[in-house]
Amino acid sequence: MTQTADTDPGIVTIHTDGSCLGNPGPGGWCAILRLGDREKELSGGFALTTNNRMEILAVVEALSSLTRPCSVDVWTDSQYVRNAIEKKWLAGWQKKGWLNAEKKPVKNRDLWERLIPLVARHKVRFHWLRGHSGHAENERCDQLARAAAVKRGLPKDPGYPEK
Repeated sequence: MTQTADTDPGIVTIHTDGSCLGNPGPGGWCAILRLGDREKELSGGFALTTNNRMEILAVVEALSSLTRPCSVDVWTDSQYVRNAIEKKWLAGWQKKGWLNAEKKPVKNRDLWERLIPLVARHKVRFHWLRGHSGHAENERCDQLARAAAVKRGLPKDPGYPEK
């Protein structure tokens, strides 16, 4: 199933996924960007990381690759990423000095801080879709994220482990 069929051709559609072989473990991320008939696949990975870090990083890398402000639809199977933006968790964490509801430091702060200006630069709408349920772009992202996670010589994730 393609979510782009009824989308305005002037809107960038991004599908993302993160994967971790063990959690923590070797991890990979992927993003597929589409504008009209143009498509670009991005992926990468780290030797030791977490699934949530890879889910966030996929969105960060996708939005970072855009060369000018755009209207963007991001499709993710990560409730964590979608809810952080759409349910305003991220804004709440910032107001509370980067503490969560349990008054503990917010995990993945380094990536959230990278995401904030990107979401502000673009007009971004986040959409959730169930992973591993036959969505072509989500399945492709999953394949590429897993492939990135098993590459030899992966670098260290500079934000993991968190301090």
